[in-house]
Amino acid sequence: MKTNEELQRNVQDAIKWERLLNAAEIGVTVKDGIVTLTGVVDSYLKKLEAEVASRNVAGVRAVIEKIEVQFCNSEGKSDAELATDILNAFKNCQDVPNDIVKVKVEASWVTLEGEVQWNYQKIAAQVAISKILGLKGISNYINIKADTTNQVEKLEIENAIKRNWSLADKGILLSVIGNVVTITGMVDSLYEKEEAGRIAWNAKGVIDVENNLIVDDFTRQ
Repeated sequence: MKTNEELQRNVQDAIKWERLLNAAEIGVTVKDGIVTLTGVVDSYLKKLEAEVASRNVAGVRAVIEKIEVQFCNSEGKSDAELATDILNAFKNCQDVPNDIVKVKVEASWVTLEGEVQWNYQKIAAQVAISKILGLKGISNYINIKADTTNQVEKLEIENAIKRNWSLADKGILLSVIGNVVTITGMVDSLYEKEEAGRIAWNAKGVIDVENNLIVDDFTRQ
């Protein structure tokens, strides 16, 4: 187990290791495995990288992200300009279905809505626009509307988890009711929890994943 101070140093080192973040002033506090990030950056991508870097550190149970995005005058864009850039990004991304994702931009914050058949399409829509300059944040409210006539194959998901090097020996348990997958058990990091969820979402016919995995690497004072 790690102390709060050890985990704080680990997260700070992980953030500094990222090329875009090595000069960023990001504050890190830790209590019982819960990491809070604060500070100001000049792009949404940096904000996102700080969160991802923190979530991948062993021992992190949750991340509270309070980083603000503030632009130089030359980097700011109108909401109309951002909307145009976003729609163009979708056109250039083959994983985002045409005219399915609805976009709202307000004060440089983007909200995505609509329905897609696969979770990877929902993720692809967010990734496609994350590097656009002038963004302050993204709310991804895209729903998954899979073909519910497809039966979710529990054994296929279990085998996929066993093939994953980080999850093979964790004893993760699955249950499937209709098109909803529930994951239970214990893992050692938030990364492992999210990886198990990602694998479950890849199964045909899944419309929801209840990820109840517990991260058991608690920190001590």
